[in-house]
Amino acid sequence: MLTRVRITKYTHSCVRLEHDGGATLIIDPGVWSEPEALTGADAVLVTHEHNDHVDLLRLKGLGVPVYAPKSARLPGLDFTGVVPGEEFTAAGFRVTAQGGQHARIYGGLPDCANLGYLVENSVYHPGDSLCPPDRPVETLLVPLQGSWMKTDEAIDLVRAVQPERAYGIHDGQINERGLGSLNGWLADACGDCYRWLPPGSSAR
Repeated sequence: MLTRVRITKYTHSCVRLEHDGGATLIIDPGVWSEPEALTGADAVLVTHEHNDHVDLLRLKGLGVPVYAPKSARLPGLDFTGVVPGEEFTAAGFRVTAQGGQHARIYGGLPDCANLGYLVENSVYHPGDSLCPPDRPVETLLVPLQGSWMKTDEAIDLVRAVQPERAYGIHDGQINERGLGSLNGWLADACGDCYRWLPPGSSAR
């Protein structure tokens, strides 16, 4: 399990995981996330090809290993393709890829690969999916809003997983009133495990 890992939330779906020993892993640094999220990164995980989860221009010049779904369309970006069920090491973190497909929006679209990443069997980031991890986790990163989801689905995910702690992500299109409402629903329905981290704030 992860020990003494710092989780820092950035705008929308981007999170930064840091070991006390110095290794840094970034998940989903999209075009809406702050550039400083990538400072000192040792590796990057991309859940899927949409630009709110991957900023191609930044990653092309970063010079660190990038892992993404094998079928992802990421023009000009050198990355290691990953498939569901694959286990690998990124920046010294043990990672298992889960899920496989982006949640459906309308008419079967978008039809692109989406991987959830389980890091050290402890922290789970589902990307644009509400697919639960295949084992218990300590920390769940739960999407709050998207054209592909409803609020009750976020609540159901937290209740199904029953993590020790859950932090809201995928919130970049919500205004303050909407964010307050969603956080209230999650806190009321999921109990003390749920918390929202403002961009730039951290937790362990």
